[in-house]
This record gives sequence, C-alpha cells and structure tokens, in this order.
Amino acid sequence: MFVVTNVDDLVLLALFFARGAVVRVVAGQYLGFGAILAVSVAGALGAGLLPESALPWLGLVPLFLGLRAAWQVWRRRTDDDDDQPDAGPAVLAVAAVTVANGGDNAGVYVPVFAVSGTTGIVVYSVVFLVLLGVWCLAGVFLATRPVVARLLARWGHVVLPVVLIGVGLLILLS
Repeated sequence: MFVVTNVDDLVLLALFFARGAVVRVVAGQYLGFGAILAVSVAGALGAGLLPESALPWLGLVPLFLGLRAAWQVWRRRTDDDDDQPDAGPAVLAVAAVTVANGGDNAGVYVPVFAVSGTTGIVVYSVVFLVLLGVWCLAGVFLATRPVVARLLARWGHVVLPVVLIGVGLLILLS
C-alpha cells in the first residue's frame, strides 16, 4: 500500500535531493508524512479533520511553491550578480509538498486504518515510517545516478517548478 500511494513522491524526492540539503529533505519528508499519518489516524478514529471537499484545495500548496520556484529560476536567469549556490529546499517546503501530494495517501489509509484496530494502525505506521526511509534512500540513489544526476543538474531547476505546478493542478482538479 505504501509503494502504490507514494510512487509519485519518488520523482519529487529525486528533484529535491538533486538540489542538496539531504538532511532537510529527509526531515521535511518525515514531518510531512507524519502529518499525513496523523490525519489518517484521526480520520480513521472518526475525527474527520478535513471534509472531502477541502482536499483539492491542498493543491494550492505545491502550485504556489512551483510558481515561486519558477519565479526564482526566471529571476536568476536575469540576475548575473547572484553567484551564491542554491541552498536546497527548506524543511517546511518539503513537508508542505509532501502533505499536499499525500491527499491520496490519506484517502487510502483512512479506510484501511478504520478496520485495522489500534494494533494494526501502530504496525502500519511503523512499517510506513521505515519504508519512508527506504524511499528517501531510493530518491538519493536516483538523484546520484550519473545519467540522472547530469539531467537533474542541467534541468532540475526547471523541472522542479513544472512538476510542482503539475502536482498542484492535478490535486486541485481531482
């Protein structure tokens, strides 16, 4: 279940890892996924934090982050004085994208958690958190493959905003 609901996240992880700041990306990924788990558990326990109609609006987060990243790419193109390297993504930016991209995760996890009982929820959560570490390693692996690394080094700054905007639009339109 984890792999199926997080395949799309691998592309984002590789793009984030290609920009550096591995610790911040991993921290943001765990922070965001922790929020998804918390919402899923709360939803399974009947709290219903967000109405179904509110979920598409989460698409505004990656959409705005993508637009911001695109603006920065465009600004760097016209600003020759900026010789500072990209510091990589911030923890909260990664977490926000993870949460926004994880609406489908919560949609799958809530019903499964609802029928799993407390022990099942704990087991699923622990397994998912371990698999998240594996997912991060897979993202680093992809970002450091010579062919992929060259592509991301050359085009990652352009691809990331496009992917974020695309993810945001897909979430908004779903």
